[in-house]
Amino acid sequence: MELYLDLFSQPCRSVFLFAKVIGIPFEFKRVDLSTGQQHSEEFGEISMIRKVPVMKDGSFILTESTAILKYMVQKYSTLVADHWFPADLQQRARVNEYLSWQHMNLRVHGSKVFLLRTLFPVIMGSEVPKEKMDAAIEDLKQSLDLLEEKFLQNKPFIIGDKISLADLVAIVEIMQPVGAGVDAFEGRPKLLTWRARVTKEFGEKLFDEAHKSIMNVSSLPQMMQNNTELEMLKPKFQKLFN
Repeated sequence: MELYLDLFSQPCRSVFLFAKVIGIPFEFKRVDLSTGQQHSEEFGEISMIRKVPVMKDGSFILTESTAILKYMVQKYSTLVADHWFPADLQQRARVNEYLSWQHMNLRVHGSKVFLLRTLFPVIMGSEVPKEKMDAAIEDLKQSLDLLEEKFLQNKPFIIGDKISLADLVAIVEIMQPVGAGVDAFEGRPKLLTWRARVTKEFGEKLFDEAHKSIMNVSSLPQMMQNNTELEMLKPKFQKLFN
């Protein structure tokens, strides 16, 4: 199995962490997003979507992180404990509920904060307007509120007493704005204790390995300075943050 990843990407980190903690053998194929490697002809032959993560299992190629995670659960069912994606109908539905919700909520809002804080000044050549940053932070806050009140509630993990794919996907998304200098856990003791439980399940060494790039994200703008893709990204940013 080959996994095409860049650990600056939160969906890539979820796939990486899951494969590592379960003990799924794979070859790490780095796709450097900061240099626009996803737009290369070589990567285009792997995936016309030109996004990571991508899984190549023999001749079978799969995109989308949640699809890859579920594929791994089923292919390596003898290695994967039931709590990751429970066989119980209602428990599995709860995992799927979170995975469906997060795409247009925590993922979108955490990513927006990250992009505004780290890449907007480099690509647009100016500081982020305060009202845009404030609005992005407020949207992130509302998603975090829902994570706490709707999904986590007073449980140790999102679906109950044990960790699941829902917790994995949630934690990597929250770490994205954290890496950009926005402490999403500040004033949220429930989320802080949940983060500690999730980290313990993976082990601090593995968790830190997966998040090393994002926690050193200050180097990303410098890495992108000579990127020929910057001009191509400018209209995309103008449209995204208009």
